Amino acid sequence: MPKFDMDNQTLSQLRQRSSGSNEDLGGLVRQLVDSVAPLEGKFNGSGRARFDEFKQRADYVADDINRALGSIVEGQGGMDVAFQTGDQETADNSQQAASGANFDAAKFMGR
Repeated sequence: MPKFDMDNQTLSQLRQRSSGSNEDLGGLVRQLVDSVAPLEGKFNGSGRARFDEFKQRADYVADDINRALGSIVEGQGGMDVAFQTGDQETADNSQQAASGANFDAAKFMGR
């Protein structure tokens, strides 16, 4: 069974990559719309209506994708803060517990 292993930079790195993807996906949708521009005016009737609808919806889709990925990036940021806080609290608690321990009591004396 694989072990889940995450260091203290994993969420920060994931957030950075997701943020870049957010910008890339919205741009790709807009590039798609730009790439079909030469077809504009080539359709008539219901074909033209569907083509115009596609162009109108493409901006909505791009914006919707950007908003959704923005929310994901925001959530990743919250998880990162929680993870970093928990990591620091664990270190602080361990250090506090170790500093209060009486290690001398665990020594065995030879007889």
